[in-house]
Amino acid sequence: MVAYSIKDLESLSGVKAHTLRIWEKRYGIIQPARTDTNIRYYHESELQKILNISLLNRHGLKISKIANLTNEELKTRVAETIQVGSAFEDQLDSLMLAMFDLEESKFTLILDHQIESKGFEMTMQNVVYPLLDKLSMMWLAGSIKGVHENFVVNIIRKKTIVAIENLKCKECKPEMRYLIFLPENESHELSLLFLHYILASAGIKVLNLGINVSIYDVIDAYTIFRPKYIFSIFNDSFAETPLQPYIDELVKNCPDSHVLISGFQTTSQNIKLPSKSKILYSITDVKSFITHT
Repeated sequence: MVAYSIKDLESLSGVKAHTLRIWEKRYGIIQPARTDTNIRYYHESELQKILNISLLNRHGLKISKIANLTNEELKTRVAETIQVGSAFEDQLDSLMLAMFDLEESKFTLILDHQIESKGFEMTMQNVVYPLLDKLSMMWLAGSIKGVHENFVVNIIRKKTIVAIENLKCKECKPEMRYLIFLPENESHELSLLFLHYILASAGIKVLNLGINVSIYDVIDAYTIFRPKYIFSIFNDSFAETPLQPYIDELVKNCPDSHVLISGFQTTSQNIKLPSKSKILYSITDVKSFITHT
């Protein structure tokens, strides 16, 4: 059973814990359960209800009126409120609600509307990554099921691959060849795919080796592909072993390439960057680097 604290509800809905308690006491909108030691917690249904309520409240509907709606009326009003041009915050809540119900068609429809109206890159930055951040918080708190995370990741993965394939193959910078990959024990593919999209959309030729790639395969690919840049992301890998020797070996065996690195481990470890290597801390850094090289 998934359980949420009131702080979890606050983090995921954006509604302050104090406000939630007022709603709870005054209107009986949500009802906490209690552990044997009298600690309050909430079920998934309460989180879904709060997401619906906060969305309607942001659009001007008073809590006193919302409290009188049945669950079906609440869902209907939310569906009527969400429009293609709605704020990113509304779309985020709607995606979470579709996720909880595993409604792929609804989730995909919301995502497609955002991509069509705002563009793929802006949708990723303003909707998808905030959604993934919320899922990460829920995962750390033990308040999300694995099926929900898999549901979201698989849909976004497919959308990103399609977006890459739909890019016009202009390759206006043929000399700016990038080899990108995730090392062994690194499996968060979405960041790699989005990096691929950003590079390809700038007209750069990209060789994407995928996830869990050994350094020997990277060196073989370097020998054949001759990239100007080699880019990798280190989040989960090298959490318990130093990253420095790996970077040194990569630079040594790929002398004609610049090595670019990113991810949590690149900032949490005290890395002495060899020549022809650089840390890029964010997508903004990546885009700036592309622009100025």
